[in-house]
Amino acid sequence: MIRATVYPAGSFEFKSDAIAADKSISHRCAMFSLLAEGESQIENFLRAEDTLNTLKIVAQLGASIVDDGKTITIRSNGIHETSEILDCGNSGTGMRLFCGLLSSAEGHFILTGDEYLKRRPMKRVTQPLRAIGARLDGRNNGDLAPLSIRGASLQAFDYESKIASAQVKSAMILAALRSDGVCTFREPELSRDHTERMLLGMGAQVEVNGLETKIYPLQKPLTPLNIRVPTDPSSAFFFAVAAAITPNSTVVIEGVTLNPTRIEAFKVLERMGTNITYTLTSEKYEPIGNITVKYAPLKAVTVEENISWLIDELPVLSIAMACASGKSIIKNAEELRVKESDRIKTVVDNLNLCGIVTEEYSDGYAVQGGELQKAVVNSYGDHRIAMSFLIAGLRCGMEVEDIECINTSFPNFFELLSACTKVEK
Repeated sequence: MIRATVYPAGSFEFKSDAIAADKSISHRCAMFSLLAEGESQIENFLRAEDTLNTLKIVAQLGASIVDDGKTITIRSNGIHETSEILDCGNSGTGMRLFCGLLSSAEGHFILTGDEYLKRRPMKRVTQPLRAIGARLDGRNNGDLAPLSIRGASLQAFDYESKIASAQVKSAMILAALRSDGVCTFREPELSRDHTERMLLGMGAQVEVNGLETKIYPLQKPLTPLNIRVPTDPSSAFFFAVAAAITPNSTVVIEGVTLNPTRIEAFKVLERMGTNITYTLTSEKYEPIGNITVKYAPLKAVTVEENISWLIDELPVLSIAMACASGKSIIKNAEELRVKESDRIKTVVDNLNLCGIVTEEYSDGYAVQGGELQKAVVNSYGDHRIAMSFLIAGLRCGMEVEDIECINTSFPNFFELLSACTKVEK
């Protein structure tokens, strides 16, 4: 088990276009290429464990892939049955979206993952897919991987989700593309919308009206992608918080998606007092631009709306809350319980080790701002927990155990962190 030590930082100015490419979009670029006719060209694809596992699965399903180090070219030959086990590694996004994609593909497929992914619940996807005719099973009555999928003819559906989840929505949209009629999906609040935006850009007939999405079956293959994957705002947010908690510091993040469903955490940080500006530079599949973050004293905040827009950023946002004046509260975030770790428990337990007073709820927690203290904390195999507490170390120093998981989403994290302060592994 590898441990990293980060030392307290002085003020810094940090500008980068090298923060990890967007993981959500990279996953989708690889998968959606299977539905296209011709060659998809993808620049700046995230070369991290999770997304490379998805790319490998796409190849196992019959696509030819050429990677020249700058651009990945994917030529689809349709989706083909394989005798190989499809290993999603640590990626819940990969597994849940492949469930939707493969449920209507001809053949039999087995999805598996690492020890952590095999403990994560999948019923939120397998249950609605089964309801429309998918032949999908796994351990604990289809709730746990490995999952077995035998492609079937799927029925048109009118489905109302009880949770706002981009993974559930995307799985159902992908299934709907090869169903026997027009499908409708509704959600209680708008979740991230990369799937709808990208499929529209590729020629799919997808109509979005508020919280309702209509999906029409494909009449022909999609147009190939020609895209540069933008910087991941979830990864960029670690360095936004770094500036927010370090006096007289500034961070400029270049080439990041400014999709409103992806920058909600930055909006919360603004509400806490941080000086943040946004500059739009281009717009094709996604609005893309630069984000500048400047330190200012932080005040407490309550976060209870648009939770699905910032669910991944809540662990590191909790570090900002620990440095703010007053008591911050997170509500309606029970989704945190089923991430790579139980992020409510892991955040609360590790903040307590750092001398911060917390209250744990079933759907969130409260953080009383104070003085972070150096501690030895465990990542519990969760990349976002590991990186969050390494960022906390900029304020007080920190030792974080089990850091290998960071490679699943942000391979050059330590290189960039070293531009802000001293780090040892």
